[in-house]
Amino acid sequence: MIDRRYGTFRGLVRLALSHVEVGIGSGGVLLPDARAIRRLVFVCHGNICRSAFADVLARKHGLNSTSFGLSTANGKPAHPPVAAAAAAIGHDLAAHRSLRVQDYTPAEGDLLLAMETRQLRKLAADPLLAAMPRTLLGLYTRPKTPHLHDPYQLGDAYTRVCLERIATAIPALAAAFPNASAC
Repeated sequence: MIDRRYGTFRGLVRLALSHVEVGIGSGGVLLPDARAIRRLVFVCHGNICRSAFADVLARKHGLNSTSFGLSTANGKPAHPPVAAAAAAIGHDLAAHRSLRVQDYTPAEGDLLLAMETRQLRKLAADPLLAAMPRTLLGLYTRPKTPHLHDPYQLGDAYTRVCLERIATAIPALAAAFPNASAC
């Protein structure tokens, strides 16, 4: 049950710790006026699983978005099991290619949406990104999940759960940040 719902026991522990961090205000969240947000920027480790899926889904729903990875190389396709799981629920990740944080070009109105609090801390420590608005994608999922554990090399059941959780965030993001609409 832990593997299906949380990916691994470590994923469950990180989720619990993330709830505490966010609850006491040390999760690294820095939000501006929602009307100032013009683009959603999804951030994860490799930009081949979670942020790739979120970016593709956000664009499909008419939102301005992009994504990058904190530890990746440019041009990598989506992780095949994640691409297969996304295809099974109607989303095509074939065109996705990873982008390194070093090659991301910040723009006024960007909101960085990380998958984990430790990623928010890395963003806050980066001199080029530290002042940018940032939050956790999981704070917009149903139910709220401040830690979206990386499905990379984990089972199909958890990969589906992770993608389904991410999918619940997209309508909430569209409602919370209406000026991020591509229309």
